[in-house]
Amino acid sequence: MDRDQARRRHQELARELHRHNHLYFVLDAPEIPDAEYDRLFRELLELERAFPELVTPDSPSQRVGAPPLAKFEPVRHTLPMLSLQNAFDEGQLREFDARVRRFLATQEEIEYVCELKMDGVAVELVYQDGVLTVGSTRGDGTTGEKITENLKTLPTIPLRLHGDFPSVLEVRGEVYMDLPGFQALNREREEAGEPVFANPRNAAAGSLRQLDSRITARRPLRIACYGVGVVENSLAPTHYDILRQLQTWGLRVLLDRVQLVRGIEGALDFYREMARRRDDLPYEIDGIVVKVNNLALQRDLGEKSRSPRWAIACKFPPRQAETIIEEISLQVGRTGAITPVARLRPVEVSGVTVSRASLHNWDEIERLGVRKGDHVVVERAGDVIPDVVRVIAERRTGAEEQIPLPSTCPECGTPVMRLEGEVVPRCQGLSCPARRKESIKHFASRGAMDIDGLGDRYIDQLLRLDLVDDVADLYRLSRDDLFRFERMGEKLAENLLRSIERSRHRPLSRLLYALGIRHVGEHTAKILARQFGSLEVLSTASKEELMAVHEIGPQVAESVVSFFASSQNRRTLERLHSFGVAPEPEERRAGGSLSGKTFVFTGAMERLGRKEAQEMVENRGGRAAGSVSKKTDFVVAGEEAGSKLDRAKELGIPILTEGEFLQMIEEEDRK
Repeated sequence: MDRDQARRRHQELARELHRHNHLYFVLDAPEIPDAEYDRLFRELLELERAFPELVTPDSPSQRVGAPPLAKFEPVRHTLPMLSLQNAFDEGQLREFDARVRRFLATQEEIEYVCELKMDGVAVELVYQDGVLTVGSTRGDGTTGEKITENLKTLPTIPLRLHGDFPSVLEVRGEVYMDLPGFQALNREREEAGEPVFANPRNAAAGSLRQLDSRITARRPLRIACYGVGVVENSLAPTHYDILRQLQTWGLRVLLDRVQLVRGIEGALDFYREMARRRDDLPYEIDGIVVKVNNLALQRDLGEKSRSPRWAIACKFPPRQAETIIEEISLQVGRTGAITPVARLRPVEVSGVTVSRASLHNWDEIERLGVRKGDHVVVERAGDVIPDVVRVIAERRTGAEEQIPLPSTCPECGTPVMRLEGEVVPRCQGLSCPARRKESIKHFASRGAMDIDGLGDRYIDQLLRLDLVDDVADLYRLSRDDLFRFERMGEKLAENLLRSIERSRHRPLSRLLYALGIRHVGEHTAKILARQFGSLEVLSTASKEELMAVHEIGPQVAESVVSFFASSQNRRTLERLHSFGVAPEPEERRAGGSLSGKTFVFTGAMERLGRKEAQEMVENRGGRAAGSVSKKTDFVVAGEEAGSKLDRAKELGIPILTEGEFLQMIEEEDRK
């Protein structure tokens, strides 16, 4: 393929990928399966590697993250990002309406736009000729931080606009994390022994301020656009028209949650409705925003003290309540992580009776100063289980008790260990019944082997009846076994057995995630599955070979090696295989022309960077290892190659020059 052909194909692929991103992430209406999208994306990456000049700021490839920054640069907003005045009850919202009509000298009802007040992080996106050029935080309203590379990783932010867009467009929006994504992220961090985020807003803020945008790319962030700064040649007469325009240009606006009303009573109705529906939404909101719809009236009203006179945020009452910690219970997770949970005197928090709250770990207990018997404030803020947010120390009687770090597992009595750098102690007992239950529950979960119908009730009965020792035993369950369950009928048993049968051939990445290897979440499992192709190959990989894979660091590598070194784990894998669990191989990148081949690069290359050369191998299904071993197929030696070259000669491994390597790639691609 010559350069002109490559350029035309790249443009075609970029248009298609941008369109499918918009359909999937903004309109929630995908047209093609994930595998087809991945194939198109891989083809685009291949073209960009072969012709680096094709990489543009708006290429779909720019979503994967860029090398870490040393610091964030300041960005001055063309127009200030004003903060909103707050109202805290219906009376203050009526006062806002009275001020607006008084300032405009009118008795007529004002048309307002009512929007949700997302609990996230305000950002600005600047598009020049339809291409995203700068993304920044709100900062102090006048100057923010440049986080362009981080914002590019969000699939809900278009890198290029479509339609009849203005030459200059400054978009304001709120970056947030929805509740399912937030809960999954916290579960992953808790199991990894990392501090959890207090709420979705903190998680979103922390994710956006990563100097390494590759970390941001792995976080489940979204954006909801709510307004504009500078818009060249805008003819929109109302704020609602602006929102509709943003949507036609490919920007994500929660337009189905926006309501046009005549008069303040309509805004109050919207406020009451959203307060009632708040707990049913898949994201956190802390109120509504009411804006004068007519832009000419907005200009007449102007601003005061850095707040617009034409808009107000009406906050919901806090979702907090005071209660007493009556007991502390300890829960054991699937990796042995022991977490403290406060058993509370039941209290109603925003319409829900709460009787327990998460304390997360002993660092959090120490930070809050929590004791058994304390009067505390609990808050429902973004998770199913509420959090203890404050101790009311002045109400202590002296009878409160400290909460010591456990020395033994509450389930099996095995000594616990708190590893250096981790915030939770862990049970070391491999046969701990609590670990067994959580392991089975995780194995059967939707993101793992997806055994539909195998919930807590049936897992408890499996363990009580001693039908399973480990997850492999799920695949030898019979109809007679299931009929020993309480309230198990013919149809339920048939459905569960059919679901177990279907799970035997899930993709390899799903099985890797289901096994519960520490630090291996869904994303990392896909990387490992695509790179190594089978459990057999992965199980023999060294730490160095694992770390040679992009995005696999020393912590993950050590965890994977340790998992496969365990005789108990190897026994479980052998039993899974013997019971017919045969995962489908993950689709290899770029057709897998180097599938099964391991390359080691040493010395300085003239035409290729080390990382670029390794990616050329990985994207053709091969492996780029960091050290030479008997399993190495080729060593590519550049100038001043050292001990790796000597080792290759000693083992008789074929040695390639950079030119010979590139020729091999060309020949493989022609096949």
